[in-house]
Amino acid sequence: MRAIRLHAFGPAGNLRHEEVADPVPGPGQVRIAVAAAGVHLLDTALRAGARGPLPEPPRLPTVPGREVAGVVESLGEGVAALWLGRRVVAHLGLASGGYAELAVTDVDRVHEIPAGLDPAQAVAMIGTGRTVMGIVQFAELGPDSVAVIPAAAGGVGTLLVQYAKNAGAVVVGLAGGPGKVARVRANGADVAADYTEPDWPDQVRARLGGRPATVVLDGVGGEVARHATGLLGPGGRHLVFGWSSQGVRDGAPHLVDGLSEQVLGPVMMRRAGGPDPLRTLELRALAEAAAGRLSPAVQRFPLADAAAAHRALETRATTGKVVLEP
Repeated sequence: MRAIRLHAFGPAGNLRHEEVADPVPGPGQVRIAVAAAGVHLLDTALRAGARGPLPEPPRLPTVPGREVAGVVESLGEGVAALWLGRRVVAHLGLASGGYAELAVTDVDRVHEIPAGLDPAQAVAMIGTGRTVMGIVQFAELGPDSVAVIPAAAGGVGTLLVQYAKNAGAVVVGLAGGPGKVARVRANGADVAADYTEPDWPDQVRARLGGRPATVVLDGVGGEVARHATGLLGPGGRHLVFGWSSQGVRDGAPHLVDGLSEQVLGPVMMRRAGGPDPLRTLELRALAEAAAGRLSPAVQRFPLADAAAAHRALETRATTGKVVLEP
């Protein structure tokens, strides 16, 4: 099969499109003919040599990627025959191997793709979508809410705008540049502002008629977060789930005493509950998409152009979830 392999940590150009051996499903596993593989900002950090959430950096050479969707074309021992030929999506967890024409994973990680979703959309929901479902557990969104969403043109931001609108909130979506701002507006945000303009907080205040924000859903951090939290009124909340403006290697979120809560990791898992909290969030995300309440934005690259996809992510030249298609 063809796959993307990394032989040395470093820049995006180190990602190579190569011929490699087909993976073989073991007991309790399925092999998926990949139609779409998700690309995450964390992938760029791991490629560069950061450890991220892993106990140690990936062993080289490695095939990156942890989110795949496609058709089950081979079964390992003990897997029910009914899985063969099904359209499925799976998050591979701490494993890798997604940037490839074939990928292997435990059948317990697999979900059938709901009718009406293509593989790229399913990949967006299994990773980005489950993150969104985890975040909104804490947001308490409703008709009295004014939600500020930085990076609203990104994969997470796009879905957060939709979720907040569905809940009846007034939504302020922030993005960098006129093109992305237009996308945020088209996605349903009541106020769409360009955070590269120096007076954007004043623009937002004017558009809101002086009404204060009640919550900032922040995956950006840095100066954008500092100004966004300045829009909050008494009792407002700053929910932090990332800090992409400061990098994923050694950045730190902007935190405000009494306002800021970090909601990723164990906190999110405890709130989701159940014997497998991540799977609980994945099921919720897929159900929202199947019902038409959430519709992910997807930017597609050919598998062979994985290096270009990484560069685009690192330079904030993407909109929506980045997906590789073999």
